[in-house]
Amino acid sequence: MFIDKRFHPYSLGSFRKDLLSGLIVGVIAIPLGMAFAIASGVKPEYGIYTTIVAGILISLLGGSKYQIGGPTGAFIPILFGIVMTYGYENLLIAGFMAGIILTLMGVFRLGSLIKWIPRPVTIGFTAGIAVTIFTGQIASFLGLTGIKKHEEFILNLKEILVHLNSINLFSVLTAGICLMLVLLTPKVAPKIPGPLIGLLVSTVVAAIWYPGQVATIGTAYGEIPSTLPQLHVPSINLEIILKLLKPAIVIAMLGGIESLLSAVVADGMTNSRHNSNKELIGQGIANMITPLFGGIPATGALARTATNIKNGAVSPLSGITHGIVVLLVLLFFASKASYIPLASMAPILMVVAWNMSERKVFAHIAKTKSTDSIVLLVTFVLTVFVNLTTAVEIGLVMSAILFVKRMSDVTTTAKALPNLQHRQGKVETSMVSDTHDCPQISIFNVEGPLFFGAAQTFEKTIMETINYHPKILLLRMSKVPLMDTTGEAILASIVKHFSKSGIVLISGLNPQPESVLKKTGLVDVIGKDHFFEHTGEAIQYGLSQINENKCLGCKHFAFRECKQLSAKEVVENRAKLTATF
Repeated sequence: MFIDKRFHPYSLGSFRKDLLSGLIVGVIAIPLGMAFAIASGVKPEYGIYTTIVAGILISLLGGSKYQIGGPTGAFIPILFGIVMTYGYENLLIAGFMAGIILTLMGVFRLGSLIKWIPRPVTIGFTAGIAVTIFTGQIASFLGLTGIKKHEEFILNLKEILVHLNSINLFSVLTAGICLMLVLLTPKVAPKIPGPLIGLLVSTVVAAIWYPGQVATIGTAYGEIPSTLPQLHVPSINLEIILKLLKPAIVIAMLGGIESLLSAVVADGMTNSRHNSNKELIGQGIANMITPLFGGIPATGALARTATNIKNGAVSPLSGITHGIVVLLVLLFFASKASYIPLASMAPILMVVAWNMSERKVFAHIAKTKSTDSIVLLVTFVLTVFVNLTTAVEIGLVMSAILFVKRMSDVTTTAKALPNLQHRQGKVETSMVSDTHDCPQISIFNVEGPLFFGAAQTFEKTIMETINYHPKILLLRMSKVPLMDTTGEAILASIVKHFSKSGIVLISGLNPQPESVLKKTGLVDVIGKDHFFEHTGEAIQYGLSQINENKCLGCKHFAFRECKQLSAKEVVENRAKLTATF
């Protein structure tokens, strides 16, 4: 079984490494879990519940040895929007439905499909999410009061500007201390988690030096319970399912992308290989069970997974340990979390947003000034100013359209003639000109995929290039890797047109286009004896179909030089011509 492989080989030394790594990652996950929950519009303890339940299940059932699961920053705008629109209870249902979708994706082995999402789209919406998270913490950083939260980016910025006069200098000081420690701790003591140190020190400073001057988790949300909530199955009916289907799909898609991206990075750091479908199943089951305990949607956390690896993790036991550590902290120290200032949470999330922004990759793609940069910017702008769902949908549609355009540009159809001066009589497009052509045999080099995006151009080129009625139309298709039904239909139209006065020959047909033509019956229409492996064979066959008193035997293949030849000259020229192929 795959789970056995993830633990093999294993020893007492491996066990110690997993425990140490799990302890460190668990400590880091506590402030992040609360911060992500608060930013998502729910109580901080829900982030803790998610870290415990989802963290353990993802490590236990997933397809990666090193994956750490839990709430992540990428989910913040989506979850906040769902809470604002549908409420917390319906968020749990949407998360449960997303878990079902992820599980089905894994069962039907669709893990690889998520990897097909274009990079400009993923970088665009990731950067957009980062901007949304960062700006969403400005109010808490400054300690602004009277702020109303909105889904729209512009309205949230307006709220900040309107309430700037309520700035709390104690909050700014608290947030500044936390931010400084979050940034400096990794440089001074890399093994010590910066977010935890920043949170602890800034909380102590606020509690001792200016108590009651800044908003805390306790004053905003009440005391955090020191136990897991009881199992609660939400009420689901068809109406709710239909209403929450779109949010659930968005959660599932983003969760799948984030988890597999994290697993791929983990593979690169450890020279290992994850099972993408099993990972989706593990993510799905975790997201189905977590809402039953009040937890929010979860996925693979890239930063915590990387930290897990850097601290010597050997197996999924480190991820299970991290969930147990958070559970123990909840049971014994939950009441202390009430003293944490909201201003201390803000810089932690700001740093998370900065790190997830993919700013270097974003700038690299933008500098290319290509169609990819257009998709990147459109996806980014829509993520920030509209919503993630619209951004991804339009980004994918744009990518598809631009890809089709690029592929259609790659497909070329050009008339060609043999270069009799060439040692091997190579068929070249450069040999055709207004003064050099053949009236009875037309050879076309077709290159690139013959699909719906290029089929019309293929037909137009052939029809417009030929201004007479040749006896033979030869299509050289050895460089056509694939053909769809639109390409087949256009080819059928060309065959029908030319079959009235001549014949169509095809050389070098590849397996995939051949399969399409056989299934549609076009092979029989053209004639099985009109398909050739090599161009030379096709031309020799074509020459045999022409009346020997005609000028096809012209050694120049030149329209203006065509003339009646004797039977002997025709035979001699044909022999020379076909020998070159």
